[in-house]
Amino acid sequence: MNAIISASELASDLAGPTPPVVLDVRWQLGGPNLRAEYEKAHIPGAVFVDLDSELAGPAGVGGRHPLPDPELFGAAMRAAGVSADRDVVVYDGGQGWAAARAWWLLGYTGHPSVRVLDGGFAAWSGPVSSEVPTPAPGSFVPAPGARPLLDADGAAALARTGLLLDARAGERYRGEVEPIDPVGGHIPGAVSAPTTENVTDDGQFLTAAELAERFKSLGATGTSEVGVYCGSGVSGAHEVLALAVAGIPAALYAGSWSEWSQDGSRPVVVGPDPQ
Repeated sequence: MNAIISASELASDLAGPTPPVVLDVRWQLGGPNLRAEYEKAHIPGAVFVDLDSELAGPAGVGGRHPLPDPELFGAAMRAAGVSADRDVVVYDGGQGWAAARAWWLLGYTGHPSVRVLDGGFAAWSGPVSSEVPTPAPGSFVPAPGARPLLDADGAAALARTGLLLDARAGERYRGEVEPIDPVGGHIPGAVSAPTTENVTDDGQFLTAAELAERFKSLGATGTSEVGVYCGSGVSGAHEVLALAVAGIPAALYAGSWSEWSQDGSRPVVVGPDPQ
């Protein structure tokens, strides 16, 4: 199954006999929570999911958005109506990062059928609703490990033996600016690959062929393992999604730079070269 779905395809599926569960994951870095935007207008039947409290654990040594406790995550997904035998579609405001985090996390914990609305809510031209639904409880029970996950040591090793992509903006990779984390720069050996370059100006993904060509130019030859990190495991999930669209499996370093940079024993490289 394709990892993304168009607005027209979603409209068709919602009108069908077995509509998917739809999750609204609109989010902005640093808050506030965008539930108010959801309550003004959302895709009919969509359930709001808060990234900071339901798709991540408390910030700490594991980074700004560590993976959530599986039991708490499972409870949140069941409350949203998620079951393993029912398709799920996730969307955010249009950037795609938060929706990709939900896609990655549900897939990592074993859900077999999750897609991201390409272009997010901004691409939706169908009806909208301000009614907050009360879904029937789902039955999804997370089983972590269904997608490859890297820790800090694994990311460091992959940067030497395979291809580790840094999904952040180029200036953060080079260490020219660092607006959030303790220091700027990148993991030694990591290749700069801003996830913003995987989409068009309207936030929709490039074609599979275009994405495959882009990742090939960055070193994804098909013979070595690929991993991704970002600031805190959110935009990196978007890059893993882009790689999936291109047919390239990739691991996510969930702790990402927010974990790596607060450990003074970890080496940091600045400048444009991976080293």
